[in-house]
Amino acid sequence: MKRSLIVFFLFLAAFFIFGETIKFSADSMTGTAGSKSDTTVLTGNAFVQTSTMEIRSDKIELSGKDYRYIIAEGTVSGKNTESQLDFTCGKMKYDRTTKIAVLEDSVHLIDLANDVTADAQIIEYNQESETAVMQINITLKQKNNTCTSAFAVYRKKAQVLEMSGNPKIVQGEDAFRAQEITLNLDTQEIILDGRVSGTVTDTKKEENPSDKNETVPDSMAENPPFAGDEKENSPAKKELPAEENKNSGEKQ
Repeated sequence: MKRSLIVFFLFLAAFFIFGETIKFSADSMTGTAGSKSDTTVLTGNAFVQTSTMEIRSDKIELSGKDYRYIIAEGTVSGKNTESQLDFTCGKMKYDRTTKIAVLEDSVHLIDLANDVTADAQIIEYNQESETAVMQINITLKQKNNTCTSAFAVYRKKAQVLEMSGNPKIVQGEDAFRAQEITLNLDTQEIILDGRVSGTVTDTKKEENPSDKNETVPDSMAENPPFAGDEKENSPAKKELPAEENKNSGEKQ
């Protein structure tokens, strides 16, 4: 009964101060309330829902004044309903005031609206600016693009990816490298800056040398011309009748 009253009190405090309803559930819960800091720990199938964020994990801690901070650990999964992002990771920190989420340990992020997936060890997402700063072992995929680097900034609203730290873009059989690479995910325009290199494969089918020879019409192939035909087709020499030849000889 005492635990139920504590949960009810914490729920009302969050609701009236921020005008935001926080829903949560778990197999077990421990909570303390103080004048400087409030802490609630949810353990086992923990779930927290705010107006823009849904988080599931083995353990979730709500702390700070008015439960400003949410920390999730274990097998973390969730979604940002406002930005249409799904994610999984090993650890997550979320600041409800700044609306910045820091995802760590084998992060997998999906931008449902733009069909973009990203993997990294650390991703910091700013919900207000819709910008994701990614670090370490980054792989981002979109359409025919596979982008890898050590550091990247994904600007969701502008659909622009900025990469550095041995960046590389692979498009089908083509590959591009530089010190810094900027990719417009809408237009597919690539800007390479510093120590540019790459490989481009010509996918045009090579012509067979035999195809370049003149083709012979079927009619000629079936009935090739020969000397006899040419003779018949040439103008014939006119011959005089035998009698005329004889008379002409007598006149001479």
